[in-house]
Amino acid sequence: MAVLDLRKKLAILSDAAKYDASCASSGTTRRDSRGGRGVGSSGPGMGICHAYAPDGRCISLLKILLTNYCIYDCAYCVNRVSSNTPRARFTIDEVVGLTLNFYKRNYIEGLFLSSGIIQSGDYTMEAMVRVAHALRLDHDFRGYIHLKLIPEASPALIAEAALHADRVSINIELPRDESLARLAPEKDVAGIKRAMGEIRLGIESRSAPGRKARAPKFAPAGQSTQMIVGADQAADGEILARGEALYGRYKLRRVYYSAFSPIPEASARLPLQRPPVLREHRLYQADWLLRFYGFSRAEIVGERDNLDLAVDPKLAWALRHRGDFPVDVNLADRERLLRTPGLGVRSVDRILALRRLKRLRLEDVQRLCRGADKVKPFVIADGWSPLALADAERPLAVAEPRQLSLF
Repeated sequence: MAVLDLRKKLAILSDAAKYDASCASSGTTRRDSRGGRGVGSSGPGMGICHAYAPDGRCISLLKILLTNYCIYDCAYCVNRVSSNTPRARFTIDEVVGLTLNFYKRNYIEGLFLSSGIIQSGDYTMEAMVRVAHALRLDHDFRGYIHLKLIPEASPALIAEAALHADRVSINIELPRDESLARLAPEKDVAGIKRAMGEIRLGIESRSAPGRKARAPKFAPAGQSTQMIVGADQAADGEILARGEALYGRYKLRRVYYSAFSPIPEASARLPLQRPPVLREHRLYQADWLLRFYGFSRAEIVGERDNLDLAVDPKLAWALRHRGDFPVDVNLADRERLLRTPGLGVRSVDRILALRRLKRLRLEDVQRLCRGADKVKPFVIADGWSPLALADAERPLAVAEPRQLSLF
C-alpha cells in the first residue's frame, strides 16, 4: 500500500470532514496565552473561515477526520466501509503538529476533530482523546477544541473527552429512528441518546448551584448534534419536532440540519436527488424561532407538513395570524415585537431601550432593524399606520379593455 505524505492526508481527511456541519465555536470559556504561558487563545480572531458564530464572529477551524477508514456501512455516508473512496489516517502526533503549526501561522483558531470508526468505538474515541490530551496538557494549547464523540465508546472516555474539549457533539443522524435502523444498522439510537444524556448530566453536575469545590471545565460550550434532511421521507414538521425534543431533553446548544447530498455508488434506498438548499435554510430559520423567538414547533408548522419555501417561517406565521397585527412599537411588549416580521432580537432590544427616551417614528424603527421594508406593513409608529401604505400601494382594480367575441 502506498504511503501518503502529510499534505495528501490533509487533502483527503479535510475533504471527508466537509459533510459535518456542526462546527460553530461560540459559547466557550475565554482563554488566552498572555503572560508567556501556553499556546493560543479561544477569543475572537480572523483567519481562514469555516464557520460563523451567532454573534457574527468569523471562526477558523482545522476541520478534519482522524481517519476516513470505517467499519460501519451507513448508506448515506461517503466513508462507509463499502465505499470506493481514497482512504487515509493521521497519527496522533500529526494532528497535534498540524493544529499547533497552523495556529502559530494564524491560519486557524482551533480544531474540529471527527473520525470514522476503526476497530471499535473505544479504540477510536481513545485516539481522539489522546489528541486533545496532548494539546491541552503537553502543549498547554488554549485554543478551541471540538470533538465528535463516538456514542458506542465507554462513559469514561466520553467524560474525558468533555474535560479537554470546549464543545462535543454526537450526531443523531436522521429524524426517524426507523430510518436510522434501515440506513445505518450498526448505529444504536438508544446508545446515542444515552451518551447525550451523560454529557448533559456532566455539564449540570459541574454547574450546580451551591457547589463549593470548583469543578474542572466540562464541555463549557455545551453539546450539539446534526440531522440529515432529505435522506428519508420525514417532513419538515417531523424534523423540527425531533429538534425541539432534543433541545428540551438534552439542553443542546444547537441542532444542525444538513441537506442530503447524493454520493458515488449510492444505495438504491436513498433518493437520487438532493433536496432544495432552500429547504435547509428554512429549517435553520425555523430553528432560530424555536431557540430565540419564543415559538413552539406547532406554531411554525404541522408535524406532517413542510415549510413554505416561498416565504420565511416567521412571515408565514404572521400571514396566518393577521388579526395580531399591526403592532404598536411604542406600546407592545417584547414577546409581541419578537413575533413581528422584520424585527430581530437585537432590533427589539434596541427599540425597547430607545422608546424609554422618545416616541418612535417609522424612521427610527427602520434605522434599528435590517428588514425595513418587511416591517412596515406590520407595525404602528408615531405618525405611521400601515393603512397609509395600503392606500398608497393599492392597485387600481380596472380590467384592461378587450374585444368581445361573437363565437
